[in-house]
Amino acid sequence: HMDVLLPDHKNPLLLQGCDPFAQTQRSKLQHRRARINQQINKEMRMRAGAENLFRATTNNKVKETVALELSFVNSNLQLLKEELEELNSNMEVYQTDRYSVNVPMIPLGLKETKEVDFTGPVQDFISEHYREDGTLYEKEIQDLMELRQAMRTPSRNQAGLELLMEYYNQLYYLDQRFFSAHKNPGVHFHWYDSLTGVPSSQRALAFEKGSVLFNIGALYTQIGARQDRSASAGIDTAIDAFQRAAGAFNYLKENFSNAPSLDMSAPSLSMLVRLMVAQVQECVFERITLGTQDTGLTSQLHLAQEAAQVSDVYLLVQQTMTQPLMKDYVPFSWASMVQVKSEHFQALAHYHAAAALCDPVSDGEECEEEVEKAFLSFYTNLSGSQTLSQILQDAENRRKLGKAHLRHAVMKHEEAIRVHSLCKILRKMDILQDVLSQTHKRSLDKYLELDREDDFDETAEAPEIRGENVSNATGREITSPNFCTVQVTDIFQRLGPLSVFCARARWGPARVICLQRREGGLGLTLRGDSPVLVAGVVPGGCAEEAGLREGDYIVAVDGHDCKWAKHGEVVHMLKGCSDRGVEVSVVTLDSHHTQVSVGVQELLGWWVWNYLSVRHCGGITQGLAAEEQTVRPAPTIGSTRRNTHTVGKGGRKGKAEWRRTFRSLGIQAAFQQHA
Repeated sequence: HMDVLLPDHKNPLLLQGCDPFAQTQRSKLQHRRARINQQINKEMRMRAGAENLFRATTNNKVKETVALELSFVNSNLQLLKEELEELNSNMEVYQTDRYSVNVPMIPLGLKETKEVDFTGPVQDFISEHYREDGTLYEKEIQDLMELRQAMRTPSRNQAGLELLMEYYNQLYYLDQRFFSAHKNPGVHFHWYDSLTGVPSSQRALAFEKGSVLFNIGALYTQIGARQDRSASAGIDTAIDAFQRAAGAFNYLKENFSNAPSLDMSAPSLSMLVRLMVAQVQECVFERITLGTQDTGLTSQLHLAQEAAQVSDVYLLVQQTMTQPLMKDYVPFSWASMVQVKSEHFQALAHYHAAAALCDPVSDGEECEEEVEKAFLSFYTNLSGSQTLSQILQDAENRRKLGKAHLRHAVMKHEEAIRVHSLCKILRKMDILQDVLSQTHKRSLDKYLELDREDDFDETAEAPEIRGENVSNATGREITSPNFCTVQVTDIFQRLGPLSVFCARARWGPARVICLQRREGGLGLTLRGDSPVLVAGVVPGGCAEEAGLREGDYIVAVDGHDCKWAKHGEVVHMLKGCSDRGVEVSVVTLDSHHTQVSVGVQELLGWWVWNYLSVRHCGGITQGLAAEEQTVRPAPTIGSTRRNTHTVGKGGRKGKAEWRRTFRSLGIQAAFQQHA
């Protein structure tokens, strides 16, 4: 992959994005996907217009013309969707470049998205809500847009994952700054369905978050599919990637509802989780096979049960893909590949079972009791007149049972090859053809070794092999996303601390108060940090006469921004004023709900308020809510006293006065509700 450097930014994770013009196989594939997505979008808009005209007109000639046009548009749509399905089925592009005889994995293409211009909406929101000049934040808006642009084409490695995670985490701050239940900037987010290319558009930021999280999972599938699984290191990396992909899709399913596109619906995400878990189990089998040097009975039984487990989980995936919503949605090549793998690994299970029964026993092999004990948990059921002990103690009976397993293995191999031959996409995969042919030949050769001319008895049916821990596999093989691995800085932190300057808070216009020092001082009490709160004013003092009120937040002193200033810094600036006085810019929260919130925050400490906010907000931002603590650790109850300072006479408030203040803010009710 070629990388392109974006303009400088504080965070180095913003610097790299995959060059969309680099002519690699994967970039060409993404270009073709984007072009088809745009064509599908155009055809669907034409179809919507034609359908509206067909319903509205009463002219029969017009109806006939529109019906003909609709037929033409639907034909084009079908062709485009078939072309997109073929691209989505192109698994070989995402496989490793090194030749190794491994069954290819199924990767997932990234969701495509249109560019978003945040400039106008965000500037308007800053002007209207924050009452600041929105044009002063052009650099921040440009940084956000560059980050989103880079996120559209992430490189297929850890840097690409961190880039997606960087943008996903940044969306948390964007949500707090510009999106509330009653108001948002009105930005439309356009995303295309990963498999069908059908466009969806929403103004909800949750749709943007969900789509980015989907792409994180999709990128993990591509990283897992490209690993060289002929060595243990590559297998371990593939296992980790598919586990994290399953975790991302599962997290999305649990935290995102009412999906506008089918790829993010609950049935689709459930299917993807099961598919990733199946691919994890397949890699586990490959790792065990790679590490198994001896051909002893115990090792062969273990391989047989692991192969049976892989077959079982792929059978679950196949059943999920045949559900009503998924049957016409999942690419035919995916469904065929899953069926091929289910049959293939079932065949491998019976092959290893036959090897355990019929291969020569080496010196030091387990005693008969241990062999019988190993086989007791191997079969789900054993039909026939003879007991397991009788079969294992007689060499001829073991040969016949092994032959039954091999006969079943050959049948399953042939079924896998038959399903493979029905799919045009799979027929193009030479590696898959090689794997199926080699394993089929191996089973057939072993079967012929055991076959005898005097075998006139009909070969018995092979018992079903029990897979290992199939019921517990799903929970073990999912790694939930850890959003804290990529630390982010709020791009719009110049707006001020989120505890006050957020989309949910409401306040009046900033007021400039001119304070003239008197003999008794300025006559006000300050509390807290970032921003500093006017905790009280001395009756008849300078501050009260100038118009300063309890509950005001100091945002500037003599033109110096103080939104992020510490308590001691503001006190120092106020005490250092000249004889002409000092100009203090303040804002007052005028929303009762916000005042209660801030009061609770100052009393209980930021971590408690953060916890309550997460429980209240819910949704897809839960995983990121804790990050707010790293931005501003507010004083707890114990440290509030240290951050209280009186400028001038009057001293600190007494308990009764503080009680009256809290009661005026509605804190008593808040305590009754949350304490």
